[in-house]
Amino acid sequence: MSRIGAPAMEAAPEGSQATLQAIKARLGQVPNFFRVLSNSPAVITAHAALSQNLGKALDLKTRERIALAVAAVNGCEYCDAAHSFTAFTFAKLSHEEIAMAKQGDAPEARDAAVVAFARQVAHTRGKVTQADLEPLRAAGFTEAQIIEIVATVAENFFTNLINNVAGTQVDFPAI
Repeated sequence: MSRIGAPAMEAAPEGSQATLQAIKARLGQVPNFFRVLSNSPAVITAHAALSQNLGKALDLKTRERIALAVAAVNGCEYCDAAHSFTAFTFAKLSHEEIAMAKQGDAPEARDAAVVAFARQVAHTRGKVTQADLEPLRAAGFTEAQIIEIVATVAENFFTNLINNVAGTQVDFPAI
């Protein structure tokens, strides 16, 4: 059971309504995570803006791999379930690729560099070494892309924290 309420869409604060409507239009429903966020119009709006903008920076497969790696580090059951589902359904990652991402790995070297780095950023709370950055640079990632990867880790850290504190009830089907 959730430790923080997840109001029905109609019961959410007025300031959260537009974001909830946009989520429902995009997904066909409002997952429990967004219902929890809707308690604070400022937080749901800020999360939506960050997510939307980071969605323009990195491709979906990369973002889902990062989300899976970070959820594994933080032990976030909700995000593990949600991103396993979205990685399989929307990003078209295989079951094997999903399992690899949770361990900080991927079949292709470039993807493996990203997800290993993301996992290291989460594990060390950003206190990475120069050596941790080298595989990204060797794979051709720019300074901007490295910052985008770190920002995506931070976005997922945020969602992990919210869900771990709230005890958000998982509402995604197992894959």
